[in-house]
Amino acid sequence: MNFEHTEDRRMLADSLDRFVAEQYGFESRNRIAYGEQGHSTELWQQFAELGAIGALFPESEGGFGGAGFDIAVVFESLGRGLVAEPFLGALMVGRAIAAAGSAAQKERLAGLMAGSQIAALAHDEPGNHYELSRVATRAERQGEGWVLSGAKAVALFGDEAQLLLVSARTAGALEDEAGLSLFLVPGDAAGLTRRGYGRIDGGRAAELVLDQVQLGADALLGAEGQGLATLELAIAHGLLALSAEALGAMEVAKQHTLEYLRTRKQFGVPIGSFQALQHRMADLLLEVEQARSAVINAAAAIDADRLTRERAVSAAKFSIGRIAALVAEESIQMHGGIGMTWELPLAHYAKRLVMIDHQLGDEDHHLARYMALGRQERA
Repeated sequence: MNFEHTEDRRMLADSLDRFVAEQYGFESRNRIAYGEQGHSTELWQQFAELGAIGALFPESEGGFGGAGFDIAVVFESLGRGLVAEPFLGALMVGRAIAAAGSAAQKERLAGLMAGSQIAALAHDEPGNHYELSRVATRAERQGEGWVLSGAKAVALFGDEAQLLLVSARTAGALEDEAGLSLFLVPGDAAGLTRRGYGRIDGGRAAELVLDQVQLGADALLGAEGQGLATLELAIAHGLLALSAEALGAMEVAKQHTLEYLRTRKQFGVPIGSFQALQHRMADLLLEVEQARSAVINAAAAIDADRLTRERAVSAAKFSIGRIAALVAEESIQMHGGIGMTWELPLAHYAKRLVMIDHQLGDEDHHLARYMALGRQERA
């Protein structure tokens, strides 16, 4: 990472922070995030014009960056503003296409980066939320094309997405690593039913049912039965993004709490002068810096070999899950009862921090995965 790139990232972060502060204030954010769409079409395109979506992809694919630190910069800024736009789906679906797509499939990246399309990863299924290879949805050959049947759960912005990346089993048993394939499915495909709902922390998700969805041969992304590696790579980028987003949200929660301790008075003095609260706040500041180190490590390892990359992103997600919950709890407790009110931004930051732990695997899952990957590395 040379100085020129560092300056570019700093400029991008400053531009994003200013844009979010001006256009995505707390009241506007809540109106958008809890509205019918869960995001703003106009602001999504403006984010694209700023280069925020393009920064998630390498220049070879028409983007402006694509390195781990570019992704971290963008999502940390989004976390500071609690931005609810469909960045995560664009990142994961786009990186899967970039990694395994044909030349024709890669042409879809331009629409994602321009903000004219919304993409959603449809991998989680009812009864399974974390294990990548556990997929019950089936894809059967029909002539030159494919027929997909199954159900997907909690697809972020899956009710509005024009492009869905769907995992389906073309061979093997339920949990076999081989036999998993990826398909690009248009949002208006015949046989696809989508039930959207608002998420508790803002934005939207959807439950999907695929009933004999017919696709052409060009819908298959990458080689048949070899989709797990591509899916794992895409989700690794998603884990880095979520960790950076949480870091941004933690920074704001920390600053709000520090300001409250400086201004809230009890017995005629600021409560921040009480030694017990000073100790708790000092511990919190150290934990946030540990979270930052984990994000930096994951960003540096995102383009490394598989085991190095996967251990780094699992370590980051585990650390973020633990520390984010601590920041949410301590910030609210040090605010007292007001910390739980809808009108206070802190309550929404705390809610988002808690929910990030449950996306793409919680802290328990990633701790176990980190240890399992370590055993693979030593074998």
